[in-house]
Amino acid sequence: MRVAELMTSKVFTVEPHDLIDRVFFLIHYEKIRHLPVVEKGKLVGIVSDRDLYKALGPKSNSNAVEPNKDNTQLHVVSQKVVHIMHRGVYTVTAETLVSEAAAMMADHRIGALPVVEGNKLIGILSATDILRVFSKLEHAREEREKRIAEGQAQS
Repeated sequence: MRVAELMTSKVFTVEPHDLIDRVFFLIHYEKIRHLPVVEKGKLVGIVSDRDLYKALGPKSNSNAVEPNKDNTQLHVVSQKVVHIMHRGVYTVTAETLVSEAAAMMADHRIGALPVVEGNKLIGILSATDILRVFSKLEHAREEREKRIAEGQAQS
């Protein structure tokens, strides 16, 4: 099975100089966990929901979130994607075997791989995409074994 069969082609992206407010919006409203970072059409990084939470979280030791004057609301301090993104992104092509992509994700402990054609981003493959197919395949195998066992019991 090839990556092209599982990847998501409709990919939301951000640019290095976008504010992390955009990352927050896309992650929460589009229900995604990984955003490729593209500059002038070229993949330059990736940012995940965990990167966002680290930047905003209480243990970040940053001033990413601050109260307003009367301490009744918090707002996200303007910070750019370039400050929280990961560079040197692992990528795959549409023709990469899914088993190779899965091994790469496990070996490097990453949750998604941008799919590229040359330098152009054409999709994204997530661990969820792989688990969804694994679940279907495993379920079919279990059903097949069950039918075989039932057939042997009737003999």
